[in-house]
Amino acid sequence: MATPDGAPAVDADAVVIGAGPAGLWAAFELGLQALGVHVLDSLPHAGGQCAELYPDKPIYDIPGVPVCTGQELTHRLLQQLQPLQVPLHLGHTVAGLQADRTGHGDGWRLHTAQGMTLRCRALVIAAGVGAFVPRPLAVPGLEAWQDQQVFYTDPPPAVWLDRHVVVVGPGEAAVRLALHTAAHGAARVTLLHRTDRFAIDPALDDELQAAIGAARVHLCLGQPVGVVSDPDGRLLALEVATARDERLSLPVDVLLPRLGLHPRLGPIAEWGLAMERKHLVVEPGTLQTSTPGIYAVGDVVHYPGKRKLILCGFHEATLAAWAIAERLRPGQRIPLEYTTTSPRLRALLGADAP
Repeated sequence: MATPDGAPAVDADAVVIGAGPAGLWAAFELGLQALGVHVLDSLPHAGGQCAELYPDKPIYDIPGVPVCTGQELTHRLLQQLQPLQVPLHLGHTVAGLQADRTGHGDGWRLHTAQGMTLRCRALVIAAGVGAFVPRPLAVPGLEAWQDQQVFYTDPPPAVWLDRHVVVVGPGEAAVRLALHTAAHGAARVTLLHRTDRFAIDPALDDELQAAIGAARVHLCLGQPVGVVSDPDGRLLALEVATARDERLSLPVDVLLPRLGLHPRLGPIAEWGLAMERKHLVVEPGTLQTSTPGIYAVGDVVHYPGKRKLILCGFHEATLAAWAIAERLRPGQRIPLEYTTTSPRLRALLGADAP
């Protein structure tokens, strides 16, 4: 069966939404059950909150691992998952869900904003606090130029070649993007921020100051408050308010706001699942939501006694995987199998198995 744009749908036993620790562990446990599983995440990399919000922050409560950073934990989970060869579809934001009653029994058709469709018989929502999406620049009317002259994700170089680029933001993403576009064909690059202090490490700050000193990057201090367009509707400039309450007109061909990311549950909140205070209500023994066949684990769920800890997310993911295996194999006994004696895992590890 094809997707609306003609591309074939991807079939899976289960789809995990979220590539954070709980989602990656759910994929591992589903794979041990010999179920075909795919993982989606809106971020361009795995790790969820661990990798995005505190990649270098030490974590002390992972059993058997005295201390590791969020990035290190992500790396270890991916390394552990690798023998199961689970496809990770990164940079895919969930756009919709439909019941699918064709071909292989009751199931679901999951669509992403990037044009992918997956058909599955079970769904695991491991969305944490939600999909991380770019924070919009709060300037009235600016949305009219989104994906034309205003880009919240990196456009191809041809977009900024020989153009006046304005990058807006206080942190590393904005500074690195300004330096990159300046070095790769932009006619002029302006970095717009309300102060001349940026939340970046000293080495990157030295690089920025050198670029400003050489006029490769121009610094504009102020807050964007309005837009200027021509009669044809093209964005020409930003109106910028300075700390002295002056108004500047900053010419712009391509505007690249980089104001960080914020979580948004998005269309998941519209799927009719029982919720309590923006969390999905689940049955603690199976982690199934109010809709049969849809499960949820990690920070996105609520049940009596819930604790928002990574190790609790691992436990929830394990219970959900077993419940899914029992649901998809009705009438079959699902034996408790220890990984130390698992023929499937040893076969996958091959010569590396101890």
